[in-house]
Amino acid sequence: MLLFQFGGLFQTQLVCGLASRGTSRFSVAFLLLLTSGLCRTKKTWPVSVSQEELKNRLTPLQYHVTQEKGTESAFTGEFTYHEDEGTYTCVVCGTPLFSSNVKFDSGSGWPSFFDLMKEESVTLADDFSYGMHRVETTCSQCGAHLGHLFDDGPKPTGKRYCINSASLAFQPKSAISSTPTADSKAANSSLSDGKAEL
Repeated sequence: MLLFQFGGLFQTQLVCGLASRGTSRFSVAFLLLLTSGLCRTKKTWPVSVSQEELKNRLTPLQYHVTQEKGTESAFTGEFTYHEDEGTYTCVVCGTPLFSSNVKFDSGSGWPSFFDLMKEESVTLADDFSYGMHRVETTCSQCGAHLGHLFDDGPKPTGKRYCINSASLAFQPKSAISSTPTADSKAANSSLSDGKAEL
């Protein structure tokens, strides 16, 4: 019965087949861990931040959630009931992840979003911890653990990105729109010179 919780028919057939051939219990247990996703190798991420820098910059809870795949207590996070307009970013590297326009109250106790700003901003991976299957979400740039993805969200996507507040930072819409872009800097520079470029 435990075998079915960890991974389905293929895994069960593999383990039962090995057990009938006299394979040691240790070998069978190792294969269970290997096929359950608990022995994944660490991926190399485009943005690398030293653990020492992260321990100095992040709160203990932010470090625990993003680096040790922790979970904050339900209904306690800074952004659970947050309703300001803007962009939620990765607390580790600043990658834009979610718009406030797709945030909704799922009743779960964690900030929930039904879509990403960009599909490539989050990496998905199978998570078999605690004897169940979930889909883990991590920042695609630095590998910070964000939370989990579920298929019980609202339309149009039907997805619920259940994200720890501790893994997020927030940029208010006013700060985003007041940040000069390269184009606006160039336009202001041309106007101050008395010359307009067409």
